[in-house]
Amino acid sequence: MKYTSTVIAVSDVNVSRTFYQKLFGLELYQDYGINVSFTCGLSLQQEFDWLVSVPGNTVMKRPHNMELAFETRDFDGFLERLKEYPDIEYLGEVIEHSWGQRVVRFYDPDGHIVEVGESMKMVVERFLSSDMTMEEVSARMDVSIEDLAKLLND
Repeated sequence: MKYTSTVIAVSDVNVSRTFYQKLFGLELYQDYGINVSFTCGLSLQQEFDWLVSVPGNTVMKRPHNMELAFETRDFDGFLERLKEYPDIEYLGEVIEHSWGQRVVRFYDPDGHIVEVGESMKMVVERFLSSDMTMEEVSARMDVSIEDLAKLLND
């Protein structure tokens, strides 16, 4: 068996398609009108209730029970690009997790939570460039030196 995609309900497939293509640079894989899929495995479905045979009033907006997670090598550049979307509703400020990864969370046009964080490789490189040793980075991130080496070689 092979996992193929995550399908999210959207009210206007064209608005959401443009949002994900422009902001995240996602590449279109398939376009079936009210359903589009990107090469990363994310699919957008307008008329979701029809697709899965549930009453329309049960398709919830902002259920707060999942998030779409993205990582970027240029986190600061992404934050600048995000400013081009003045209607974005944030779930808070940029935070730095205890393992060092900086992330920002916001809602997409249909109320899905989106998280964008700096890639873990960038976190390790940022720590190393601040004169931390591999042992210090390992302790800070609570990960083995071997796993850090794998991150750096990816």
